[in-house]
Formats: sequence, structure tokens, C-alpha cells
Amino acid sequence: MPISTKINSNSARLQSVNERRDALEEQFPVWPRDTFATHFSRACEKYNERPFIHMPDETATYGEIWKNAYQYAQAFLNLGVKRRDHIAILMENQPVYPSLMIASSLIGAVFIPINTMLSKDELAYIISQSDSRFLITQQSIKGNKHGESIAKLLDDPDFREESQLQQVICIPDEKEPLDERFQTWDGFCKGAESVPDEELEKRRSETYYPDEVAAIIYTSGSTGKSKGVMLTSEMLLRSAYSTCISRAIEDGRVTYAPLPYHHCFNLIEGILAMSFVGGSLVSPPNFSPLASLEMMEKFKANDFLCVSSMLVPLLNHPRVSEFDLSNLFAMWCGAAPTPVPIWKKAVDLLGLTEVITGYGQTEVASSGVTTEIGDPIELVSSRVGRPKLGGVSAVPEFNGSTVQYKTINRDTGEALPYGSVGELAVRGTTVTHGYYKKREETAEVIDKDGWLRTGDVGRIDENGYIELLGRSKDLYKVSGELVSPNEVEEVISKHPAVNQVSIVGVPDTVTTEAGAAFIELRTGESCSRKDIVNWCSTRIARFKTPRHVWFVEPTDWPMTSTGKVQKFRLREIAEERLSTRNK
Repeated sequence: MPISTKINSNSARLQSVNERRDALEEQFPVWPRDTFATHFSRACEKYNERPFIHMPDETATYGEIWKNAYQYAQAFLNLGVKRRDHIAILMENQPVYPSLMIASSLIGAVFIPINTMLSKDELAYIISQSDSRFLITQQSIKGNKHGESIAKLLDDPDFREESQLQQVICIPDEKEPLDERFQTWDGFCKGAESVPDEELEKRRSETYYPDEVAAIIYTSGSTGKSKGVMLTSEMLLRSAYSTCISRAIEDGRVTYAPLPYHHCFNLIEGILAMSFVGGSLVSPPNFSPLASLEMMEKFKANDFLCVSSMLVPLLNHPRVSEFDLSNLFAMWCGAAPTPVPIWKKAVDLLGLTEVITGYGQTEVASSGVTTEIGDPIELVSSRVGRPKLGGVSAVPEFNGSTVQYKTINRDTGEALPYGSVGELAVRGTTVTHGYYKKREETAEVIDKDGWLRTGDVGRIDENGYIELLGRSKDLYKVSGELVSPNEVEEVISKHPAVNQVSIVGVPDTVTTEAGAAFIELRTGESCSRKDIVNWCSTRIARFKTPRHVWFVEPTDWPMTSTGKVQKFRLREIAEERLSTRNK
């Protein structure tokens, strides 16, 4: 029987963490090895009339999401999509997005979400490298004319030779005519009428295998060239369920997440996690501090998924205290370190009682670790967590989690004792088996026992909590001394005039490398390079103090779509400025 539309408001406040976890485990007494399609068929039947996706002016129920998914699956069959074909999606957040993901699973195809901020050349690379045979795109997204870009690619003989793209389905923006080679969205949907239910059910039964690759998600590009991470339904669903257990997510939770669907953070911690509890996801097409406050009030959000570059402007908005956020009690802020004062301000202004951070990557199906409910803010700001509880999704050898972490010597790969600084490595049931069509890159980071080298440097304390010290490639040496940018960033971020700081290493003729700091000041504050150097002088060793200091505006940061600063771009900017200076 479908569950009624009644969902919680403050019920989670009345239940203990253990009570919420017990309720979730009653729903899943054993781990159901499902494909996306099977998982969602159960969720959408159980929570049929409940809202699943809230947009500013549109809401889709679980039942509507499933109905659309079934139609799109039939439309795919009408197009001639075969089992294991690759379907690329280039769309902003909207209710059809999860339906297309489910539809791909229904017919045994591979779902490939693409970042909507990419340029034509970047799109060409991913579409070709992923062997996508079918592409669904919007004609334009936030000023990016993707329809025009794809049409130009189809005119390019090199692209046609390298790509396997057969069909483009385009959602028009009604401003310009579509390229005649595109199929319209309406035409695509109408094609479903030609495929009987029996044909789809036959394909569905033939493709039920949770360990086949269900999605290829391309890395966000914070360190350079994107790679396609192959993830199975098992990996993605186990990760989402372990998040539910770790965060004690209650029945009917309403989560506000101003994050793109193409990234694993919202895909797994938002869409998939909510589907386990009959919750709903509030998804704006883009982030705005004021719009976020309005939507959290309108939809009575219980939870806030965000990154620090979103949290800070929201907390600083002059009208933040005017909104009724009495239903909000939980927040997960990730992607980058957040100082203690910001966490405390969030707790005070938003009335939060459960704040966490976490750590992971696309290769780990989003998060592998989180801090725990009730951890003090000082710990949340200095650690990224320990392996998430897994409940029935866990494996015994990982102590109740789905993953296991260790630190290793960067040069030899040998395991290091607890407390030692080294490169973090992870293995487990949510960890990818490799990058699509990149055997050498896969072999470089995944060993014969399944340990994945994360590229991050850190230490694991006696309680299993991970302290991140930076990317392995971000560390640099000053006169033979190793410097962690994170350590220096933490010191400078405490300066009263500083709003945000990011540090990279650049070549130096005297000391081999030197630190270069990019600093964004708080509104109305002023500061000089000398002020920063003096601030550092009594707090860190002299060799760690950045030699170069540049002040930037909030719009100057090169960011990924999920709010991470692209340090490789900062390094390029720094080196360009220094080369110009030295001419």
C-alpha cells in the first residue's frame, strides 16, 4: 500500500539518533541488492503520492518520477538504445533528470551526467571519450548555448571520426530554431507510444545485475583533465544508504541542496539518500543566498547540503534573520575546510543542532567518511570524519562501514602507522574499479587488492578520524622543507580581515618553490602583504609564510561547479603573473 502524503516537520527533533536509525533499519533488515531501476520502483510505489523533487515553481511526486521514467525508457527503446549503450545527459536541475537516470537503468544502459558549465571543446572530449551514443541536452543553459555547440561538433570531421554519437535529443528554449539533425524532446517522448510494456519488461528482466556499471561520472576538474569514474548501482546505493544511517535520516526528511545533479554530492547524498526514506529534495537551478532562504522557508527544509562557498554568503546576507527556518536542524557543509567561527555562526543563525562535514570523491561514490552527529564544532572544523556507518550495507571486515582507509608512503606505497602523515588510500564496496578506457591511469591509483590512492595527504588519529592536509600534488618544498597549503591557509583564514584564502606552490630560483597566497578580504576590510606576513610570523615557521600575496575579488576565484577552488588554475595564474613581473 502506498504511504500517505503526510511527512514530518519537526518529528526528528522528538526522536533520538538511535531511534531514527532503528526505524531505518526496520525498513531494510537485510541489504537489497538492487539496480537503480528496482530500487526506485519500490520507493516510488511505497511513497507514490509524496513529493520527491521540489523546484521553485514545480513539484514532482515519487509516482510522477516513476511514470516519466517508464515513458523515457520506452522512448529510449524506440530510439534503438541497446543494453550497455552510453547515454549522456547535459541538463540543469529539473524533475526529468532523476527520471532519465532511472530510465537508463530500466533498459540496462549507462548514465553519463555532464557538467553544464563545460566549453565546446570540453564537451567534445567527454562525449567522445565516454563513447556516448545518445545525448540529451537543453538548447541553452544559463547563457551557455549547448545546442549551438553540439551542432558545431557535428560539423567537425575530427569529432565525427572520434565520436560514436548517433542521436541528439534537444529540449528547445523557444528562442531559436533547433538544428535539423536534433530530435525534439516532444518527438522523443512521443516515441514511447510505439513500444509496448511487454518489450520494456523483457529488457528490464534481462538487465537486472547490480554489479554492472550504471553510471560514468567525470571528475570535477579541480586537478586538471577529467576522467570517467565507473560506478555500479551497488556502489551508489550502498553509499547513499550508509549516509542515511550515519546521519540518522528520518522518514520524510526535506533536504535543501543548491547543488548540481551532475555531481555525485547531490546525486548520492541528495537524490538517492532521500529515496531511501521517502524524503524530498528542494533543488533550485542555481545558488542564490536570498532565494535559498526563501525556499528553505517555503518548503520547511529540515536539512541543508552545501559547500563553504555557499554557506558564507548565505550567513552574511542582511536578511538572514527574517526567515522562518524553525524546521531546519541539520546541515552538511563539505568540499573545503570551514573555520570554527563560520560553523558557530551557522549554528546560531540557522538554529542547527546537527552539523557535519565529510570527505570523499567521485571514485568513492561521493563520501567515504563523515563526522558524527554530536561531534564538537572544533572537531568538525579540523577533521573530515571517519568511515560512515553502513548498517546492513556494511561488510564485517570494515568494522560496520562500507569502506576502509589507511595512510601510505607516497613513494613506496607501504602502509604507515596511525598518526603518521601520508597519502590516504581507500578500498571498499563503494570504491570504483577504474576509469573508463584509461587502464594506465587506473593502474597508477588502484592496486591488486583494490586500494585506491586518493591523491590526498592526511593523517588518521587514534579514533579513526581523518585530518586532511592537502592534495599530494599541492604540497611543495621550500629549501627542502615540505609545506602543506592547508596548514598555512588555516592560519591566514583566522586574520580578522580575511574572508577566504587559497595557497599554491610556484617555482622559485632561490628556494626551489615558494608559497603564493590568493586572498579575498571581508567586505569593507583592507589589508596589505606586510600585514599577512606579520600575522604569519608569530604563528608558523618562516619558510611556510607565502612569499607572494595577491588580493582578489569574490568573482575572481576559478571554481568547479561544486564550489571547489581549482588550484591548478591558481597555479597557472600565479606563474603567469610572476613571469610577467620578471620580464
